[in-house]
Amino acid sequence: MADEVKLHGVDGSPFVCRAKIALNLKGIHYKFVVEDLTNKSGNLQKYNPVYKKVPVFVHNGKPVSESLVIVEYINDAWKGVPILPKDAHEKAQARFWAKFIDDKCAPAVFKAIISHGEEHVVAEAQEQLQFLENKLNVKGKKFFGGENINLVDIAATFIAYWVGAAEEALRIKVVTKDKFPKLTEWCGNYVNSQVVKECLPPREYLVSFFKKTFGKA
Repeated sequence: MADEVKLHGVDGSPFVCRAKIALNLKGIHYKFVVEDLTNKSGNLQKYNPVYKKVPVFVHNGKPVSESLVIVEYINDAWKGVPILPKDAHEKAQARFWAKFIDDKCAPAVFKAIISHGEEHVVAEAQEQLQFLENKLNVKGKKFFGGENINLVDIAATFIAYWVGAAEEALRIKVVTKDKFPKLTEWCGNYVNSQVVKECLPPREYLVSFFKKTFGKA
């Protein structure tokens, strides 16, 4: 009997996109259930009663919440392209950097975006981004995972795609090529990778969203 695989989410969410990319990497067919976050469905509240937010991944009736937890679950549940290294230390390092992106980097970058590029706020975000630039410099590879996309790349999806749309919409600059040559190169490699590209929302949609939500009157 075939697995029943569902992903509850909304279009345009970088967190939902993480799960889509992991599923795409593994070649897993799934049903995407669009949620209305202004009127949350009974299933969403049942499957994720603690946070009541997306994404929620449901595999054979069993729910998994939180995007990076979902990505790790997908990696463990299906064979195929590995999303996490097998070596214990390398795996711990990947988890560390993914958590750094969620806890430190993405919030600082988002703050810089909604500040409309205030110099000191952008400087704070760039301080965090420099750690990722240094990481790519040390690796000297196409992706954080080396030659293949891994958990860290997926965690940084917001930086790779959403930030560029926000910069265009609000006419600001956070990730500049002169300051972050390796990170800029990584962004291009990542968003142009077929397994990622297929999961990304239209750029125009995101530009419009950032203009409407955060644009100055």
